[in-house]
Amino acid sequence: MRQRCGRVLHGKLFEVFLYAPIDDENSKAKIGNDAIAFTLYKKEVAMWETLSVSGVDKEMMQRIREKSILQAQERAKEAAEAKAAARREDQKYALNVMMKIEEEERKKIEDMKENERLKATKELEAWKECQRKAEEQKRIQREEKFCEQGKQTEEERNKLKHKSLTRIAASRNLAAKGRNSENIFLEKLKQDSIPAPRSVGSIKINFTPRVFPTALRESQVAEEEEWLHKQAEARRALNTDIPELSDLKEEEKNPEWLKDKGNKLFAKENYLAAINAYNLAIRLNNKIPLLYLNRAACHLKLKNLHKAIEDSSKALELLTPPVADNANGRMKAYIRRGTAFCQLELYIEGLQDYEAALKIDPSNKIVQNDAEKIRKIIQGTELKS
Repeated sequence: MRQRCGRVLHGKLFEVFLYAPIDDENSKAKIGNDAIAFTLYKKEVAMWETLSVSGVDKEMMQRIREKSILQAQERAKEAAEAKAAARREDQKYALNVMMKIEEEERKKIEDMKENERLKATKELEAWKECQRKAEEQKRIQREEKFCEQGKQTEEERNKLKHKSLTRIAASRNLAAKGRNSENIFLEKLKQDSIPAPRSVGSIKINFTPRVFPTALRESQVAEEEEWLHKQAEARRALNTDIPELSDLKEEEKNPEWLKDKGNKLFAKENYLAAINAYNLAIRLNNKIPLLYLNRAACHLKLKNLHKAIEDSSKALELLTPPVADNANGRMKAYIRRGTAFCQLELYIEGLQDYEAALKIDPSNKIVQNDAEKIRKIIQGTELKS
């Protein structure tokens, strides 16, 4: 600031214009006891000839005053801008720190998710490996069983061959003896009358019928025997230790009788009563796949779609291994589950079940037409989306 300052004396303000500029930042003013005390520091170290400038008129004083005010305003403006800039820098720094913290937190969360995903993937792979080993073990057991059966068949065949060879040898021995005694009894044979011709007749031969119509060269012997074994176990797995069944008749405790009753009720469109009959039959024996398959049909009629899917899946689980004898049941299960999926608008899952049914019976025109309709619905949905 230019050399201008003031002092209050007896309630009056006197302005003084100093000889040279002073240091505004370090200079101070103290107010007290009805007076203002100024502590002023020179801007440049030098000896002043006088304290104030002499010979200053009012007009010059006015110019100096205005100039000093403008300079003070400029300094105040610069100080405010510097303060605002410093505040912006502080905010920017704080924002960067917060963004860095959030980025670290986000990265930490993503790392946790990735670790969980890797863990789940490892567990899934381990489960798949266990399933694969179990399937491999079953396959090996089936092959061993098949080999054992083949050995038994070969042994029986060898025994039969040995018996045949023994009979042939015995016949040859008898023929040789006959030739040796031919000369001895020749005369007697000539005297004997010629025997009567053999009587004409037919011999009826009965063959043991095969359980499955499949040709032997195409037969899956191990799977077929496993299916028969499962069916035999299912017929024996009867649970009669249910308290509320004590009042029922003996025939009413038979799952097959209850299944037939449920079928009759289904034919009369009394689906709830049919479900009750199938429920009781399943409580007595939960190893019969047709009970779940028929109950799925009832749920499908009543629009209990999730229960229909559940019962169809249970029926497919029991209809294993896949052989010709259970092909019809598996096809019905796939169609009923696929129908339930389609009614839930899960057309892709429904199409998969219909295609599985077509693999069992590729020539079924009704299933082919239904599968084609589902494909068109899926294509239309994709075009709309």
